[in-house]
Amino acid sequence: MIYLQTDGDLMLDNAEKQYVLKMKDLPQEDKPREKLVKYGPAHLSVSELLAVVLGVGTKREGILAMSHRLMKEYGGSDIVCEKSPRKIQTLLGIPLAKACQIVACFELGRRFFESPVARKPVELRTASQVFEYVRDMWNLPKECLRGLYLDTRYQVVHDEVISLGTLTSNIIHPREVFRPALEYSASAVILAHNHPSGIATPSEADIAITRQIIAAGKILGIGILDHLVITKEKFESVPVEY
Repeated sequence: MIYLQTDGDLMLDNAEKQYVLKMKDLPQEDKPREKLVKYGPAHLSVSELLAVVLGVGTKREGILAMSHRLMKEYGGSDIVCEKSPRKIQTLLGIPLAKACQIVACFELGRRFFESPVARKPVELRTASQVFEYVRDMWNLPKECLRGLYLDTRYQVVHDEVISLGTLTSNIIHPREVFRPALEYSASAVILAHNHPSGIATPSEADIAITRQIIAAGKILGIGILDHLVITKEKFESVPVEY
C-alpha cells in the first residue's frame, strides 16, 4: 500500500521482571563511573551511561535498576526523541529532576552533533518503510503507541511516544495523538504500536480506537495514513478505512 494524503480509547499489553544488580553489589572497578574513567564510554552499555548521567537513584530504586528499567520500558530510540520531562516522569514514575536530566542530556547531543543541513529527511510512503523505521519497537516489554508526524512531502517532522502500556491496559484519547500534529504543523499521521505477545493481528480495541482517531482527524483536517501493529518479524495494518 502506498500512502496518499488528502485535502475512542486504545487498549495497549506485559512487563518483564528481571533482577538488576545494585551499585553496592558491584566490584569497584565494575561501577559505571569507574569504568568510564578507566576504559572510556565505548565500554559502557547504554543503561550504564544513563546511570552515570543520573548519578544516584531514589529511596525506592537504585540507579542501576532505574536506568535499566528506563531503557527497557521506554526504548532507546524513543527516549532520545522525548522532549517532555513531565511525560517521562508520569510514564516511568521517576522524579521530575531525573526526567529533566534525561531530556537535557539528549537535547545536548542533538544540538552538538546533529546538523540540520547535513541530516537527510526520512520519507515514509509505504507500510514497509514504516516497519523498517519503527521495527526496534518489537522487543519492548510493554505496549508502546508511537506517532510519526509527516509534512506534505511525507517527510517525518516529528516522532513521539504517545503512550506506554501498563500491566493491563493503557487508554489513549485522540487529543494525545493530534496535539503533536498541531504543534509541529503536520499534515498527516502514521501510528504504530507493538504487541509483546508476538501476534501481529490487530485486536478489536485497536480497530475501534483507530476508527475514532480517523474520525477526529477528519474534523481537524489531519489524515491518519496507517496504524501498524509491530512484532519481531512482521507487521499488520489495522483493517479500517483510511
